Amino acid sequence: MTHMPVEDSETQGVSRRGFLASAGVVSSYVAAGVAGFAGGALTLNAAQASTPEKEAQLRAQQQSATIPFYGEYQAGIMTPLQAYGTYAAFTLKPGITVDQARSMMQLLTDDAARLAKGKPTLPDGEPYLATEPARLTSTFGFGPGFFSKLGLQGAMPSGFGELPAFSIDQLQPEFSGGDLVIHVGADNPLTVAHAARQLSRTAHTFAEPLWSQTGFNRPQYGVPSDQTGRNLFGQVDGTINPRTTQEFDAQVWATSGPQWFRDGTCLVVRRIQMDFEGWDKLDDTKKETAMGRNLHNGAPLTGTKEFDAPDLAAKHDNGMPVIASFAHVRRARTNNAEEKFLRRPLNYEDGLLPSGQPNAGLIFAAYMANVQKQFVPVQQRLADLDLMNTWTTPIGSAVFALPPGSQPGGYIGEGLLG
Repeated sequence: MTHMPVEDSETQGVSRRGFLASAGVVSSYVAAGVAGFAGGALTLNAAQASTPEKEAQLRAQQQSATIPFYGEYQAGIMTPLQAYGTYAAFTLKPGITVDQARSMMQLLTDDAARLAKGKPTLPDGEPYLATEPARLTSTFGFGPGFFSKLGLQGAMPSGFGELPAFSIDQLQPEFSGGDLVIHVGADNPLTVAHAARQLSRTAHTFAEPLWSQTGFNRPQYGVPSDQTGRNLFGQVDGTINPRTTQEFDAQVWATSGPQWFRDGTCLVVRRIQMDFEGWDKLDDTKKETAMGRNLHNGAPLTGTKEFDAPDLAAKHDNGMPVIASFAHVRRARTNNAEEKFLRRPLNYEDGLLPSGQPNAGLIFAAYMANVQKQFVPVQQRLADLDLMNTWTTPIGSAVFALPPGSQPGGYIGEGLLG
């Protein structure tokens, strides 16, 4: 097999531990004792970012920072959360063959490897937009239709497939499904837009655009490094996440199933529309009761710090539970190791609805080895009894199987497509 050449390829792959170190995770939350992976590891505390000069220096470093593309697994999953991101889904064009799908992934891999280094794709009409990678990552996955259309149903991972219908869903086709997904993340919105455009142009030779969703988080500099980012309801969002290589091995990376999927993972993307008019009518006490956490620092109602474990047995003097039966924390909480996974949410804001309210919410992205065992039971509990459903509505949903990473000279999905 002759693979697409990649300019200035790294000479060797990146190990799991090596990639963590290069991304700043080990030094930022293991050595420093910080437990807030999802909040972003590449941060400075208030003292370190106390002057405009230091903040400007950090911003410049962020814009030139790179994340290795090649490695044991795909970048953009364990990578500390970037400030901006886009998910784009496509459907394969009629008659696309395995050979053509292979060519598509070879070309996309070449594009993504160049962009990750701050180099333009071939061709690139705006090459100067590629020069600030800003921790750019490009991640690829295959939906159920990818396997069925290419006659690869027998290669689908165990527990992967379309989600069941949930009672709270009001799904819209313009935000749902897809045969191929491309996720682009970076700390510069211009970098994200440029990379998404280049990758989408390559994909369009073989697949039709289906939907695109773009979101944001807080910038990762000049903020407390021990607190997770917030969603548009003002809540800390993504507290309970794997933070060590051992936890990622147990919750995220596939260790069994088809050989091509080993060190890959599954992605669930849910678009959650928020009812700001209704939410804004609540006082802080009611908001905290619905969530089960304090608004000011994200601590559970039974604790004082964000990463304190919720005490679900705690009761008030009147015998009522401190964390209500309908609270989001209680419904999502589990002691079952098979029901834990990685959350990487993005906020979205798309103007105003006809009512004058924001057309905004959450692009909820979750990564796990087995969708049916890990994600579905948790989502079912939330659908059955979670008071937050009063102000949130899922309007989009899609699932994808993400292959492991690739090595120089190879391409994403090589184990599946040959």
